[in-house]
Amino acid sequence: MDYTLVLLFSLVHVLNVGTAAPLPVEVVKMKSKVKWMAEQLVVRLDKDFKVPAGLTLSPPTNDLDGLSSVVTVLGGYNSLISDTLDGVAQIKYDISSLTGYLNQWRQGHCSEQRPKPAVSVQLQALQSRKQFIHTVSVEAIMRVKEFLNLLLKNLEHLQTC
Repeated sequence: MDYTLVLLFSLVHVLNVGTAAPLPVEVVKMKSKVKWMAEQLVVRLDKDFKVPAGLTLSPPTNDLDGLSSVVTVLGGYNSLISDTLDGVAQIKYDISSLTGYLNQWRQGHCSEQRPKPAVSVQLQALQSRKQFIHTVSVEAIMRVKEFLNLLLKNLEHLQTC
């Protein structure tokens, strides 16, 4: 028997396994953890941060376009939340924990590198009004909550790297 052929097939198998999509069990665990983290954050937002009455968001929330876009959107909004607002330290920490977990999971399980997602229109609009610190912070928090609720309804989008 030709050992070169056996070695070649073994090498091809190792390469295929190493570059394959994440195992479904790992994806299920990741989605379960993200769901738990997002639900806890929504509860904290409801409990610790009271939105002024009558304040609504327009236009609607960002689209979900895989892990990279979720990390970009949440990180972008988190950076706009002022540390001077009462009760936001734990909220900012929780957002950072969620984005950090997703980013770490993506780096460890996604072999394809997608281009960095474009910053959404809503996030760009907030970034252009940074001088209004508290107004921007309140809207960023509201957008995070809206985005998390969208994410919780569409966890299957996390399967896309």
